[in-house]
Amino acid sequence: MAFHEVQFPPAISYGATGGPGFHTAVMATASGYEHRNMDWSLARANYDVASGLKTQAELNVLLKFFYARRGKFHGFRFKDWADFQSPFPGELLPVIGTTNGTQSTFQLVKSYGDAGGSYVRPILKPVPGTVAVFSDGVPATGWTVNTTNGIVTVSAADAATTGRSITASCQFDVPVRFDIDDMKVAINDYNNFSWSSVPLVELRAGG
Repeated sequence: MAFHEVQFPPAISYGATGGPGFHTAVMATASGYEHRNMDWSLARANYDVASGLKTQAELNVLLKFFYARRGKFHGFRFKDWADFQSPFPGELLPVIGTTNGTQSTFQLVKSYGDAGGSYVRPILKPVPGTVAVFSDGVPATGWTVNTTNGIVTVSAADAATTGRSITASCQFDVPVRFDIDDMKVAINDYNNFSWSSVPLVELRAGG
């Protein structure tokens, strides 16, 4: 089992359906009241890429990609066209950390929320070449980013200073795997094919 740092064909993912999901246990009482328990603290996305297939050529690409991943076995990157950049356009950059004189590494994140609550999402698969890091609102220098896990390392000068707000922007992929080991394609007529669901599921650990 390995994670392949390759992106699912974006032309197919553009038409996919799906998005984030949580798992909540709901227990109803005899009086009609209910108790809810949040089983998952982090969301886990699910997608179906069958709806993104539009041509025989795209099916050919998907089949090659599926074979190379060995079905469920290897993970890969997936672009969720509904949510692929941090922050959303026009919003403030999320704070990924504050320097304390010793810490130099910070996890890329995306922040969601409103007046009623907030949610911080770890960004595990930033797209190479899209990350920008700022120290107290000024473009930082000397920083690096690991695009396989989303860890930013700031310069020694920034790390040695206490109280600097480190913010960052980026585009990102979702780490996923196929949730099937067999792909069912129906031959309806010459050069006329159809296919059932082709589900993907997010890998929370990023690999």
